[in-house]
Amino acid sequence: MQLLDWIVLAFYFILLLSIGLWAYSRVKNSADFYTAGGKLPWWLSGVSHHVSGYSGAVFVAYAGIAYTHGFTLYVWWAFTVAIATLLAAFYIAPRWAKLRKFANIQSPTEYLLTRYDLKTQQLIAWVGSIIKVFDTGGKLAAIALLLNVFSGTSITFGILLVGVVSLIYITIGGLWADVWNDFAQFIVQLLAGITMFVIIIINSEDGLMSVATVWDKLPEGNSDFFNDPYTITFAFTMLLINFFSYSGGTWNLATRFISSSSAKVAKKAGILSSILYLIWPLILLYPMFVAPMFLENLSDPTLSYGLMAKKFLPAGLLGLVLASMFANTLSMTSSDSNTISSVICRDILPNLFPKSRNLSQKKELRLARICTFCFTAITIIVGLNASSFGGIFGLIVTWFGALLGPISVPMILGLLPAFKKSGSSAAMASIIGGLLVFIILKLVEQKSLALEMGGPILASLVIFTLVGWLNKTPIPQKITELHLSLNKNPND
Repeated sequence: MQLLDWIVLAFYFILLLSIGLWAYSRVKNSADFYTAGGKLPWWLSGVSHHVSGYSGAVFVAYAGIAYTHGFTLYVWWAFTVAIATLLAAFYIAPRWAKLRKFANIQSPTEYLLTRYDLKTQQLIAWVGSIIKVFDTGGKLAAIALLLNVFSGTSITFGILLVGVVSLIYITIGGLWADVWNDFAQFIVQLLAGITMFVIIIINSEDGLMSVATVWDKLPEGNSDFFNDPYTITFAFTMLLINFFSYSGGTWNLATRFISSSSAKVAKKAGILSSILYLIWPLILLYPMFVAPMFLENLSDPTLSYGLMAKKFLPAGLLGLVLASMFANTLSMTSSDSNTISSVICRDILPNLFPKSRNLSQKKELRLARICTFCFTAITIIVGLNASSFGGIFGLIVTWFGALLGPISVPMILGLLPAFKKSGSSAAMASIIGGLLVFIILKLVEQKSLALEMGGPILASLVIFTLVGWLNKTPIPQKITELHLSLNKNPND
């Protein structure tokens, strides 16, 4: 990296911190801090939902998959996310917005107390918070690895740099800082992604036509929709996982819907995010797909995108691309910190310390900032020790993807009247069953990636449905009233 690159990167960090300071003036209470007062417009919520859905891991772990297996990455990742988010927009997103209006929730797990009981809510809150520590730590490690490729700085320095910047602006500005930084980061990502795409086209033999002709020149199988172990079964597994994740099983994405001003706005936000996932990754991932043509026989494919950027981009533009990678990671890690903080403050601490239920607005906001600070600090520590958990891919894809299902199944399906008979027993059994399947699959060696990823969520889904179907006890009145409030007035 040249001096100009560092200047571009420094300007980007100053922009983030400036937005955080601006947002500070808009945060008057915990509702502002966690849900932006329920005032997010559809376009801002949709962009934020999209940007918050992936991180610098795309340019590391996913870049490695694009290098070795090709176009299948788009099929099982971006395409399945687009379909999953579209389904969420129609069936789930409006219900999250209604929960905030009718039940005054600020965290995604807050409604579980009414839908199930205290034990179920606490189990989901605790397990989900712990899982997110590892997931977020892995994303910090991913962007630190890219900084190492670009500039030669140590991975430790990179994790501390990214972690501290996000820690500052999300702690002071809350969700308003998060979503406006998401928007700014999306603009940076567009500029950097289109620039990288155009430069790769210019340096290709067939110019613009290479978009169509390049696939025959890639290694065998790299142009296929499915390339073992990323089979059609794996793609359907990811579609199932992504539906529960992008519907709100990944809590920071639920927050985008919760913070929308109405059910109609939440639906439009989900549709926008879906469209972006369908189109934008085709441009963003293109340099990763064609990397084998320019960088042959890489010993570490996860470095391919960083090396491509170094190979083709002049000074200044290299810093812009790196800033866009930071943008992706900071978007997700900061929104994770904000959301997990809401779960801790609204659902976990009041159960441990009942006095925290009756705090003044000022003290409640102070507690929110303390929780956000502490969670971010812990993820930095995990990121510094990523190698102990199977590396970046292991943390983000295997651990988080496989563990997401057991806690998201009762969260998402609990919103739907079709599963009204699945009560707290079904929820607890599905969570414990899914986690046990995860442990068994980790202990028993097996070759199917689809089974490793999908086994836990399938087990949870079957158990949750079956236990509910066998339930003969009357449906509690509070659950009936909850579903009635979520079903009426679809545009509220």
